[in-house]
Amino acid sequence: MVIAVPLLMLLILLIVQFAIWAHASSVAQATAEEALAAARVQGGTAAAGQQRAAQVLAQIGSSVLIAPHVSVTRTAATATVTITGTAEEVLPVPGLPLPVHVTVTGPVERFVPATQPG
Repeated sequence: MVIAVPLLMLLILLIVQFAIWAHASSVAQATAEEALAAARVQGGTAAAGQQRAAQVLAQIGSSVLIAPHVSVTRTAATATVTITGTAEEVLPVPGLPLPVHVTVTGPVERFVPATQPG
């Protein structure tokens, strides 16, 4: 019992840590998708995507995604959002950060006139 209980508790904490990392990854993914949607609309900008990412992170991600860095770029054809950060740690193990990295890319919406048949 003296050996089994601490090992069981460590296993439970590792499972909780993995769940927190998975949740932080989901928060980063949802934030990136929202920011991409704001940046890729017709008339959208990279600044609009950055602002939307800040709003979403303030609403859902401030406790599990630590020190998030959001990068939004928009060209004439595509928009890209990259979010990096670390997951909250249950077991503070020195030298073992739990990184979160999400990149999403999508085409920029634009009006393309229809061609006339024939």
